[in-house]
Amino acid sequence: MTLSNSLSPVTVNRLSLYLRCLHCLSEKGVVKVSSKQLAEMFHLSAAQIRKDLAQIGGLGIRGVGYDVTDLAQRLQLSLGLDRVHRLVIVGMGNLGRALGTFLAFDDGRFKIVGAFDTDPDKIGNSLENLEILHIRDLAEVVRSSGAEIGVLAVPAAVAQENYDALVAAGVKAVLNFAPVRLDPDPRIRTKDVDIRTHLEELGFFLLQGMSTAATADGAFEPCARYR
Repeated sequence: MTLSNSLSPVTVNRLSLYLRCLHCLSEKGVVKVSSKQLAEMFHLSAAQIRKDLAQIGGLGIRGVGYDVTDLAQRLQLSLGLDRVHRLVIVGMGNLGRALGTFLAFDDGRFKIVGAFDTDPDKIGNSLENLEILHIRDLAEVVRSSGAEIGVLAVPAAVAQENYDALVAAGVKAVLNFAPVRLDPDPRIRTKDVDIRTHLEELGFFLLQGMSTAATADGAFEPCARYR
């Protein structure tokens, strides 16, 4: 079962969080979990969680809850995590290398198959078990590896040209960390992650004297790596 395109990105994000939590609960030996317990973890309403999960066929039993293993499997299938997604990273500065190191040791379904730059001092070096290649080799690596996702971690001034190179190479989606608004190709799913914008948002709320609530205590509190 795949998710309907009618689902909003916010709903998909919630489903991803539910899956991380379920993995954590499974590691703790938890067999059943209720929508109320999940709601306490994520500060959402139980009704919202039941509505989200019903859209993937995750139907709990009143008074019993959801089977953790079954629900996790349904979420993995619905989110397309029943297979490995291959990705390439363009930009081997501090951010690109950090992202590459994180993804290399992540236990998810994403595998780095290419790392690229134009700086002669970076080309030929290694990122985990990969040799950093020149951007001119991008299309060949995407073609031969079947990479679907491009991660863009370059300066703003060269973001568009490198985005265009990823599109031309044949990736189907781009995660953009460059601090600039791109002119996106309508055929490609493009997601912007502007770290500076998020920090400025936090600065604004701190100025207003606002802070996020602490996670509520409870037997089903998610483990630290899934927060």
